[in-house]
Amino acid sequence: MPATDDDGPPDPGADPEPDPGTGTDPGTGPGVVTGPARRAVAAVWRIESARIVGALARYTGDFALAEDVAQEALAEALVAWSRDGAPANPVGWLLTAARRRAIDAFRRRAALDERYALLAAQLTEGEAAPGADRPDELPWDPDRIDDDVLALVFTACHPVLSPEARVALTLRVVSGLSSEEIARAFLVPVPTVQARITRAKKTVAAARVPFALPPAEERRARLGAVLSVLYVVFTEGSTATAGEDLLRPDLAHEALRLARTLTALLPGEPEPHGLLALFELTAARFPARTGPDGEAVLLEDQDRTRWDRSAVRRGLAALGRATSAGRGLGPYGLQAAIAACHAVAPSAAETDWERIVLLYEALGRIAPSPVVELNRAVAVAMASGPAEALAIVDDLLAADRLPGSHLLPGVRGELLTRLGRTAEARTELELAARLCRNARERAVLLRKAAALG
Repeated sequence: MPATDDDGPPDPGADPEPDPGTGTDPGTGPGVVTGPARRAVAAVWRIESARIVGALARYTGDFALAEDVAQEALAEALVAWSRDGAPANPVGWLLTAARRRAIDAFRRRAALDERYALLAAQLTEGEAAPGADRPDELPWDPDRIDDDVLALVFTACHPVLSPEARVALTLRVVSGLSSEEIARAFLVPVPTVQARITRAKKTVAAARVPFALPPAEERRARLGAVLSVLYVVFTEGSTATAGEDLLRPDLAHEALRLARTLTALLPGEPEPHGLLALFELTAARFPARTGPDGEAVLLEDQDRTRWDRSAVRRGLAALGRATSAGRGLGPYGLQAAIAACHAVAPSAAETDWERIVLLYEALGRIAPSPVVELNRAVAVAMASGPAEALAIVDDLLAADRLPGSHLLPGVRGELLTRLGRTAEARTELELAARLCRNARERAVLLRKAAALG
């Protein structure tokens, strides 16, 4: 049915920094670094950034310094790897380079400082230079990696930061998103995101926020912010805001991994289980969401035999744990319940659309947003017909609730098509295509518009 496809979770909101892979060469000047080196650095950062920054934050005890020296190590790697080739152990290379940068920073801050003395003692005369490929050089305990990353998330979500700063900082240091990617996710200018990140790091440093998992009594106060961050990361992975690919499974699976870690840390809290259920049930459809050439496949056209049934079982089990807490489902649990309706249905036509409408109504009461209302309209169209759904969409249009988004004209075009208002439908679908920044989604919209010619 309509362009939202119900295949991603519905939305429930300076100084330049180096972004590997964005075309900015931090510290070396344009034209110095070759393409392969830049791609290698960007790939390592995308996969390992959270673990690198988390290990450095524990190592230095300074969250802001850890992110700064990690970025400096990236700039160093861009030059060295272009010259010498990527090392066999790129994470070890970056950690060693960043650790040396941290020691230099402590040396500048205070000669003979106790912390400098402790760190300097660890950097022995025989320590390998950056580029060494010895796994025992990694300055982290592998058993603490998950705790490091989770501590990183909780630190970035500290109450001293504004909600916007928490999300931007966490997406930056935990998930390795560039400023451009974060800006697209929030529909704000890149300099705004860069300024938020810079201010957030300065605030964390000024407030002397410790790098550690908060005590149990503080975790619940920060939990909502942490869940929101993981949700945004997963949403970007499940339907990319821009680019040539519909999915970014690396981001989605990182958010999924963090959600699993969070439920293990907070087993008695229902909403982390609801969030995990939503992620599992949504990710279960990933194998069927794209065709052989990467083209988008809408929900009603998907081969449901390709859905990951193991992920469905894990998602339903997590939803069961969220429900059994006896507090009622929160926003993420309700979205998981909607995803569960799709997961157990034999086909789009046999889906329990009436239940989905009720779940969206409940979600709209506790977490109202125009995208939730738009998704409710999609469900209403399936349950009761397009005319009733179009009234909901037109109310959103009249209130200008989704300015600049392709979602509303995409859904409206679908509804008008079903009502036989072909000329209007084609206009809406073409508008949606112009607004859409994801090439795969745009192709679907253009194909639908052309079919009405």
